[in-house]
Amino acid sequence: METKKEVKTGSLLIAQPFMGDPNFKRSVVLLCEHQQEEGTVGFILNKSVNMQIGELMADFPDFESEVFYGGPVQTDTLHYIHTKGDLLDDAQFVSDGIYWGGDFDKLKFLISSGLIESKDIRFFAGYSGWSAGQLNDELIHGSWMTGTVHQNYVFNHNPMEDLWTKVLDHKGDSFTVIAQMPDTIHWN
Repeated sequence: METKKEVKTGSLLIAQPFMGDPNFKRSVVLLCEHQQEEGTVGFILNKSVNMQIGELMADFPDFESEVFYGGPVQTDTLHYIHTKGDLLDDAQFVSDGIYWGGDFDKLKFLISSGLIESKDIRFFAGYSGWSAGQLNDELIHGSWMTGTVHQNYVFNHNPMEDLWTKVLDHKGDSFTVIAQMPDTIHWN
C-alpha cells in the first residue's frame, strides 16, 4: 500500500472503501487549494445532485451541464472547475488543463457566446474543506488514498459514478483489488 501521503493543489483524494462518512463514501475529491497553514478546499467529482445548472440558477444562459455535490461545506454556494483558464479572468490554476473559478459574469458571457461548452466545465454545489492540519490527520489515520489527477477524470469520464473504481484501477497493483471490493461488507 501507499507509504507516502503527500498532497498538494491538484492532487486527488480517493476515499477508502469502507469510509463511514456518507458525504465521502466512495468519493474522488480534486484538491483545488492546499495550504498547510490555512487549510484545503476541494470538490467531490463523482456525486451528482441530479440537476442541470439552469435548474439551479434562473438567470443562467441556456446550457446543459450537470451539477455535482462538491461537499458538505456551504452547500448553498456554486463553484466550477474548467479548462478555459486562458479565457476566464481570475481563474486559479489547479493542474494541467484544469482551473478553478474566475469571473462569473464573464463565464456567463463565454457560455452565451459558445466559447465554453459543457465538456469544458463542471459545476458544484458546496465544497469539501479541511482546516489546517485536519487533512493531514485524516491521511495519517488512513481515511484517504492519494492519486494524481488527469483532465479526463474531471471532464471526460462517464458515468462519473464509476470514477472511484476507475481511478483505483489506473493506480494498479493492490489498488485494482481494492477497486473491486463490494460497496458493503454484507456482500462478501
